[in-house]
Amino acid sequence: MAAAVPAVAALFLACCGAALASGVQDQAEQFFRSGHTNNWAVLVCTSRFWFNYRHVANTLSVYRSVKRLGIPDSHIVLMLADDMACNPRNPKPATVFSHKNMELNVYGDDVEVDYRSYEVTVENFLRVLTGRIPPSTPRSKRLLSDDRSNILIYMTGHGGNGFLKFQDSEEITNVELADAFEQMWQKRRYNELLFIIDTCQGASMYERFYSPNIMALASSQVGEDSLSHQPDLGIGVHLMDRYTFYVLEFLEEIHPASQTNMNDLFQVCPKSLCVSTPGHRTDLFQRDPQNVLITDFFGSVRKVEITTETISLDRDLAGFESKLPKDELATEPLKYAEQLPVAQIIHQKPKQKDWHPPGGFILGLWALIIMVFFKTYGIKHMKHVF
Repeated sequence: MAAAVPAVAALFLACCGAALASGVQDQAEQFFRSGHTNNWAVLVCTSRFWFNYRHVANTLSVYRSVKRLGIPDSHIVLMLADDMACNPRNPKPATVFSHKNMELNVYGDDVEVDYRSYEVTVENFLRVLTGRIPPSTPRSKRLLSDDRSNILIYMTGHGGNGFLKFQDSEEITNVELADAFEQMWQKRRYNELLFIIDTCQGASMYERFYSPNIMALASSQVGEDSLSHQPDLGIGVHLMDRYTFYVLEFLEEIHPASQTNMNDLFQVCPKSLCVSTPGHRTDLFQRDPQNVLITDFFGSVRKVEITTETISLDRDLAGFESKLPKDELATEPLKYAEQLPVAQIIHQKPKQKDWHPPGGFILGLWALIIMVFFKTYGIKHMKHVF
């Protein structure tokens, strides 16, 4: 009997050790579940004119939320087709409100618009996604993502079955958008991609997607309108669209350490609230939406591991460098690429322009000819001229 006690104790300790090891393994799997190392956001408002105030407010509200959850301006490409803050009809200049009674100004002092006004075109949008932009384009207008990037793409405006209008002058089709995402995947420009669109018949925009690791959400099904929300008598227009309003209301409860998943986001705007029927598509996405955190796309949470032990890296780093060949250790000094040849512009000789007589010179010459004619022949000879 006495010999059985140590055996039972050993068995108990073994079970506890196995359970502890299983718990550590589960934590490690949770730690590296998404597989991404950085987050990007591309936020696009495609509408102009004052009566489309709500589309600008939609985009700026999403911009405010992703910045609050940790995505910096350097990783956000913001495209606004119109500047409502400086519109002459705006009763409160330099402001854009997303809630009635002017409660929340989403324009603020720290909004960095990367593409504005007539820069917001289908061509520029596709170039941002695919990286096919001129070398002189500044970093703030580039999507510098890689194969470890999770990208949020939000679009709002007026659309129809299979297209989204840009500034009432052109449109992007669902086929063009699907092909752009395929180029991004082939060029290893994303790890996972979340596409959200708030427009009429929005679900038609993700029907043609065929690239992996894409999750898509839309405010309405094919044949349905996406309705506005929050009318404000002081401003004279609707302040937001219904779907975006309830999505942002949901995001206000999210914090950087939140464990809320994408399945919760799918339920935020039922038809009783949105009037339209929101849709989502997850068949191209490899992970279960229940295991995808909201902050995997809307936040930029750095993966860190806390340890109480002191770790010296200098010795290991020196040993690692000693193992490398000398040609690999020698690197070129880093320097900024000159986007504009400033030195050449300063020392360049001005180009000689072709001489053209000014308009006043020609007029004066004709006046001189007429004066000489009158002085020589007089008024009586005018009948022979005309």
